[in-house]
Amino acid sequence: MDKKTLLGFVVLALVFVGFAYLNGKEQKRYQEELAAYNAYQDSVKAATMPEVVVDTTAVEAVGEQTTLVPETAMSEAESAYARRVELLGAELASAEQAEAAEFTVENEVMKITFSTRGGQIKAVELKEYTKYGPRDARTELVQMFDPEAERFNLTFFVRRGFHDLKIQTADYTFVAAPVTTNEEGAQVVTMSLPVAPAAALEYRYLIYNTATPERDYLVDFDVRMKDMTPFLSNQTSIGVEWSSRTYQNERGFTNENLYTTLAYHHVGEDSIEELGMSEGFKDDDTSTELDWVDFKQQFFSSALIVPEGLQGANMAFDTAEPGSGYMKEFSLQSSLAYNSTTEGYDMAFYFGPNRYSVLRKVSVTEDDDLYLERVIPLGWGIFGWINRWVVIPVFDLLRNHIASFGIIILILAVLIRLIISPLTYKSYVSMAKMRLVKPEMDAIAAKYPKQEDAMKRQQATMDLYKKAGINPMGGCLPMLIQMPILIAMFRFFPASIELRGESFLWAHDLSSYDSVLNLPFSIPFYGDHVSLFTLLMAASTFAFSYINYKQTSSSQPQMPGMKFMMVYMMPLMLVFWFNSYASGLCYYYLLSNLLTIAQTYIVRRMVDDDKIRLAMESNAAKKSKGKKSKFQQRYEELMRMQEMQQKQRK
Repeated sequence: MDKKTLLGFVVLALVFVGFAYLNGKEQKRYQEELAAYNAYQDSVKAATMPEVVVDTTAVEAVGEQTTLVPETAMSEAESAYARRVELLGAELASAEQAEAAEFTVENEVMKITFSTRGGQIKAVELKEYTKYGPRDARTELVQMFDPEAERFNLTFFVRRGFHDLKIQTADYTFVAAPVTTNEEGAQVVTMSLPVAPAAALEYRYLIYNTATPERDYLVDFDVRMKDMTPFLSNQTSIGVEWSSRTYQNERGFTNENLYTTLAYHHVGEDSIEELGMSEGFKDDDTSTELDWVDFKQQFFSSALIVPEGLQGANMAFDTAEPGSGYMKEFSLQSSLAYNSTTEGYDMAFYFGPNRYSVLRKVSVTEDDDLYLERVIPLGWGIFGWINRWVVIPVFDLLRNHIASFGIIILILAVLIRLIISPLTYKSYVSMAKMRLVKPEMDAIAAKYPKQEDAMKRQQATMDLYKKAGINPMGGCLPMLIQMPILIAMFRFFPASIELRGESFLWAHDLSSYDSVLNLPFSIPFYGDHVSLFTLLMAASTFAFSYINYKQTSSSQPQMPGMKFMMVYMMPLMLVFWFNSYASGLCYYYLLSNLLTIAQTYIVRRMVDDDKIRLAMESNAAKKSKGKKSKFQQRYEELMRMQEMQQKQRK
C-alpha cells in the first residue's frame, strides 16, 4: 500500500470519527431539548389542573382548608420555560405563553373581530344582511364564518444554532398597537410578533369607510418582515394556511349547498376554476400561480387576494351534515415566494356579498383584472353574456325605481316577451302554413305509401314546401332562439342576492322556495314541503304544452307520439326539479308561460288563414314560372341517384 492510499484512509477515518462525534453531540442536544419541551408541556398541564384542597389536622378545630401547591411544580415550570427561552429565544417564548386578547373594529357595512392569537381576523359580521331563521324570522346578522374554527397561519423557519425551528404564527400571541386612522381615513390595526431583538413580523390591516362597497368590504392585509432576514434560515417560500367553517345562512340546505364551493383564479386567465358541487369531501391541487382563493357561499364570499401570487395550492372542502347549522369546512395550503430581499407582502381579504356590481370593481392594485365577479354562476358562453349585458343592467335599472321585486320580475318577463314577439309571430305563421298544406301532404303520403318510395315522398314534400314558401324549421327555430334566455334566467335568479330576503305574495324569500305546506315526511327527489309557485308553474307549462300540441299535431305527423312526453311528463318532472329552487325563478317561468299563452291567442286573432293561403298560392305561381336553382337541381339529381341505387340493390 503506497503512502497516498494510506493517507486517504487516514483522512476518511478522521472524517468518519469527526462526523460521529458531532452527530452524537447534536443527538444529545436534541434529546435534551425534547425532554425540556415535554417537561414544559407537563408543567403547563399541571398548572392548568384544578387546585387540590385537603383538610389539615386543624380543620376540625378551626374549620379551615389549606391549598397545597407543591414547590417542585413551580420550579419545573420555570425550568421548562427557561429551556423554551433557550430554544426559541426570549421573544418567541414569551409570545408562546402570552394570553390572547380580542377587539373589534367596524365601518358602516361590517364589524370585524381581531384576535392577538395569530394576529388574525377571528370573526366578521355583515350589518346589512340577516340570516334565515325559524318561522321565516330574520333577526340575526350574517356571520361570515365560525370564530372557533377560523385559522390563518404563516409558516417560516428561524435559525437557532445548528437547528432550523419551524414557526407557525397561529401558535403565538402578537402584540397589538392602538388602532389609529391614517391620512386616507382608514382605520389601521397593527399587530407584531417579535422574533428576535429588534426583529419582528408585523401584520397591518386597513379598514376603510368610504361609502363604496367595493372598497369597504375589502380589508387590506400588509405583512412586513422587519429586520428578520439575519434570523431566517435558507428558505425559498413562506407557507400560507387558511381554514374556515361557514354557517348555513339560507332556508334550504340542499339549494345553498349547490352554490357553496371553493373558487380560485389563475394569474393571467380570464376565467375561474371551482371545486364544483359535492355533498361530501372534495379537494384539488394546482401547481400554477393563483392571485385569489374564495371560500364561496351562495350569496357571500370570504376571499384571500394575493396580487403577488400564491405558489400553487392544495384546496379542499368538507360538507357538514344537514341540520348542524353549518354548511362547509374550507381549507387552503399554499406558499409565498421568498428570498433574502423580500420585505413583505401586500394582500387583502374580501368579506362581503356576491353582488355583481360590487365584485367586478374589487381591486387591490391599479388596473388588476381579478375577475372576482365570475364567482357568481351566471352561466357560460351566450348564457353569461345575456345575464351580464342584458338582464343585470335592466334589473338594476328597474330596482332603482321600483320597490317590489315581484313587480320587477313581472316587468322583466313582459319586456322579454315583447323582444321575442316577432319570433313568436313567425312561429305561428309557419305553423299556420303547415296546417293549410296538410291536405296536400296527405295526398303525397297516399301517392307514395310504400317504404321504398320514401325518397320520392320526401322530394315531393320538399317541392310542396318550396312552392308554398314554408320553412320546415320555422316552428322550431324561434323556440331554439328562446332557449338561451330561459337558461339565462335559470342561472340568474338563484344567484341574485338582490332577491334574498325579499317577499312577494306568500313567498317570504324570492331567493328560496315558498313553502305553503310542510310535510311530516320527505319524498325522494321532492322534499318535505310543497312549493305553490312550483305547482302553478307546472300547471301553466301543462296548459302551454297542450295548446302548442293541439296546434302542431295536425300538421306534423310525428307529434302524436310525443304527446305524453310534452303534455304530461314534462310538467310532472318540473314539479320534482323545482320544488326546492328559488321561488323567484318559478314565479318568472309562471309569468313567461302565461304571457306566451296570451301572446299565442293574440297572434291567432291577428293572422288570417285566407290571406296566408293567397300568399302561398302567389308564391307557388312564381316558383312554377321560375327556373330551378342550382342547389335544387343538385338536390333532385342526388335524390334520383339514391332511388336508382335502391332499385339496383333490390
